Amino acid sequence: MKTICVFNQKGGVGKTTININLCAYLAMNGYKILAIDIDPQGNTTSGLGIDKRKLEYSTYDVLVSDVELKDVIKKSDLVENFYVAPSTMELSGAEVELINRNNREFILKNKIESLKDEFDFVFIDCPPSLGLLTINALTASNSVLIPIQCEFYALEGVSQLINTYELIKKSLNKTIEIEGVILNMYDARTKLSNEVMFEVRKFFEKKVFDTVIPRNIRLAESPSFGLPIVLYDDKCKGAEAFTKLCEEFLARQRRE
Repeated sequence: MKTICVFNQKGGVGKTTININLCAYLAMNGYKILAIDIDPQGNTTSGLGIDKRKLEYSTYDVLVSDVELKDVIKKSDLVENFYVAPSTMELSGAEVELINRNNREFILKNKIESLKDEFDFVFIDCPPSLGLLTINALTASNSVLIPIQCEFYALEGVSQLINTYELIKKSLNKTIEIEGVILNMYDARTKLSNEVMFEVRKFFEKKVFDTVIPRNIRLAESPSFGLPIVLYDDKCKGAEAFTKLCEEFLARQRRE
């Protein structure tokens, strides 16, 4: 079981879009997938059509109480092999509640370890911040997947992101690696998108996936219908890009 944290402390880079859709395509390829939503906004949860009002437990309960992860997990009604640990707005208060807990950085790691290889891949969707929720996700993960949008200010904060990653690697999780960098919201018509892509590839080199996710209306619409793009419009450019990203992701796993 490999645990991957989808992380960028900058908001609006498409973490949830990448999390939902990569997970969905992997599940459709026969892999058993768990998506853990630890963002209080709960976009992965709502983006998969889960009604937060009907949840008995959420990842908030996993972090602040004795509730186990297995008691929170919901099987997706949309895609076979796809499971979700949903989030609610309650999670926004979790960091304050955890501040005086012993080993508070390792709570999520310990809860994930209790699953004992029940899944092939676990993906954690993080909030756009560097608080205790994100630190829990990074400490629990084997690797970090970094989405970067091909827009102005895209590289702003990358050095802070790398500093955070290296600090976690040095002090809390010595085995964490960078899974890869995904260029998102790419518009081939603009000079800016191409300049950002050049700079990101120069900085991260081979860590950058060859597949680029384009700016695509259908891809942007699909979460509001509670559907991954493969079920909303599997012929659009966004869906084609995620098909290729899934193939490239799996090819990288085989090379490891």
